Amino acid sequence: MASIFTKIINGEIPCFKIAEDNQYFAFLDINPVKKGHVLVIPKVEVDYLFDLDDKTIAGLHVFAKKVAIAIKKTIPCVRVGVLVLGMEVPHAHLHLIPLDNEHDILLTNPKLKFSAEEMTTIAKSIGDKM
Repeated sequence: MASIFTKIINGEIPCFKIAEDNQYFAFLDINPVKKGHVLVIPKVEVDYLFDLDDKTIAGLHVFAKKVAIAIKKTIPCVRVGVLVLGMEVPHAHLHLIPLDNEHDILLTNPKLKFSAEEMTTIAKSIGDKM
């Protein structure tokens, strides 16, 4: 059965897309801990990040770097942090989170709520910097 992320890639579930290429996809987290919290995924569905082949995992990080640079240009922050848990969705993914301090990356922080219009604006603003 396809993961929720595969369904997003296939357009079966809507998302606030930041960018994509032939192998990777980036979109806003719908339960962000910070404004500009983005998920970056490979289009190939593999559950565990370290089960990705070397070329795919390297490419994922290069793609994520481009997204992180765009986030930093868009969302005021000290830096963009990377978090890998891989427990909540069985599809390898990276969280890119704008940080002002080390506690901003905690997924136990209260989730923020933005309207669909705000999410669209955030996604477009980051995507335009790609």
